[in-house]
Amino acid sequence: MNVTPHSHDHIVKSYDEELERLTGELQRMGKLALAQLAAAVDAVIERDSHAASKIVHNDRTIDALEHEVSHDVVRLLALRQPMARDLREILAALRIATDIERIGDYAANVAKRSIVLNQSKPVQLVAALPRLARLAQSLAEDVLDAYRNYDADKALDAWARDEELDEQYTGLFRELLTYMMEDPRNITPCTHLLFMAKNLERIGDHATNIAENVYFLVHGTQIAQARRKGDTTSVLPIDDPR
Repeated sequence: MNVTPHSHDHIVKSYDEELERLTGELQRMGKLALAQLAAAVDAVIERDSHAASKIVHNDRTIDALEHEVSHDVVRLLALRQPMARDLREILAALRIATDIERIGDYAANVAKRSIVLNQSKPVQLVAALPRLARLAQSLAEDVLDAYRNYDADKALDAWARDEELDEQYTGLFRELLTYMMEDPRNITPCTHLLFMAKNLERIGDHATNIAENVYFLVHGTQIAQARRKGDTTSVLPIDDPR
């Protein structure tokens, strides 16, 4: 088959448009996930079960977008058979979509827990969650911005800051355990707060995954350093089921 300069330009333009659409879907997913996270923390602080229920329901939108991204990636791989940088870009999009979807899941988990938490009396340490959430949100915002702008340096900076989030989580974890030991009546609400805090810490982990994919996309190599962890609570693993 002969490819004329005109048809070649058309193919390149069509591919660029499909790639732009894929990037746009990821940006939309990211904005929705970040909005879900902010709304979930607000619902916890305001003890607003109605708002929390809406957040849980809205998680379906992010799930649907991830399916669209997966479908588009499979189509691009099959029809375009990309190589080198183009292949890295498409595979990075698939991995990043998975991480954004998980960030959305964890935001929904926080909202679910808040509905149950609202059945108990207010707990003082709820006020510590927004600090953790702000750092998790900042990391997620920065890595998504790094992806949009192909900014490996910004991605690497966010990647390194995950250790700070881990340390904050560890501090809150210990505070909550102390609070439970002081008064057994605090065990149930503080257990829910522990799960919420762990969800926020896991959001940071997925942000670092995105940072690693951005770095690989730009440079074609993995980040040289090993990922540092400031979470020292692994002796008592806590994680919400999906």
